[in-house]
Amino acid sequence: METIVSALLVFVSTSIDYLVVLTILFAIQGKEGLKSIYAGQYIGTGLLVLVSLIAAYFLNFIPQDWIIGLLGLIPLGLGIRAIFVDEDIDEEDIEGKITGNGSKILAFTSLTVAMGGDNLGIYIPYFTGKSLIEISISLVIFVLGILVLCKLSQNLASISAIGEIVEKYEKIIVPVVFIGLGLYILTENGTINYFISLITS
Repeated sequence: METIVSALLVFVSTSIDYLVVLTILFAIQGKEGLKSIYAGQYIGTGLLVLVSLIAAYFLNFIPQDWIIGLLGLIPLGLGIRAIFVDEDIDEEDIEGKITGNGSKILAFTSLTVAMGGDNLGIYIPYFTGKSLIEISISLVIFVLGILVLCKLSQNLASISAIGEIVEKYEKIIVPVVFIGLGLYILTENGTINYFISLITS
């Protein structure tokens, strides 16, 4: 159950930006671009997860757990940054990136990867130290989550001003979840206790 909950939290917190962008994309593309948007989202997220799993695999060879726990500083830092940095999504910029003569699937995949660069800072610490079963469960959650995310965005595309509503709650949810995840990783791997013991010894 803990794996399911943590995977859901990680997916939701890293997908709120996608919700805004996908809503815009579905509104712009209409029915013609449905398959390309879905494919781009799955391929792009898959690439990010693959890179994260490879990095997490090599990090598992680090002998001291508290060192791995330092990875928790990444989502912690991203969460703090999200509080102070306002990153508005420009609809015209998005439209410019997916219009042209190239493959739409490639364009949507590139957009997903470009937007998900920060997600590596969440995925890598999250997957590090996970067992094969936990990783498998997490991947199933991610696959289902992408489907729900795309369906939800598709339905929201017809609702006016929905982007503003999502962005409003994004500024609250993302920092809280990222900071919480960072503290969880630091605590779970004994990093905080390690430094406390150094100070008190």
